[in-house]
Amino acid sequence: MSRNLTGDPERLKPLLQETRSIAVVGCSPKPDRDSHQIARYMMEYGYEIIPVHPAHEEILGVQCYPDLRSIPIRVDMVNVFRKPEALPDLVDQTIEIQAKSLWTQEGVVHTESTDRALAAGISIVVDQ
Repeated sequence: MSRNLTGDPERLKPLLQETRSIAVVGCSPKPDRDSHQIARYMMEYGYEIIPVHPAHEEILGVQCYPDLRSIPIRVDMVNVFRKPEALPDLVDQTIEIQAKSLWTQEGVVHTESTDRALAAGISIVVDQ
């Protein structure tokens, strides 16, 4: 059952509790970048982090993949650190790999794409 959980901190807790693996799209190898810091933080709390960045083979000591389709394991959540223009393709990939949820970071908004994700049964958190 898809849900738009944007702006509802109380409903985020169950989402995070049912999530085990998180693909971090746009994960940076640079420690000062938000994507790197958040991915490291999530790793420290026991989440399996899967970095997605076509220019790197490894980030945070973990194998990095060029896109979501290349990930060989089940992904529960797709966490996006990319520009809004990237969301249409990322939503297509998220639907294809059957991820349960999609979380876009601050400023990453593409309403048509997130509406498609919801229609496909994916829970979303946008612009947070």
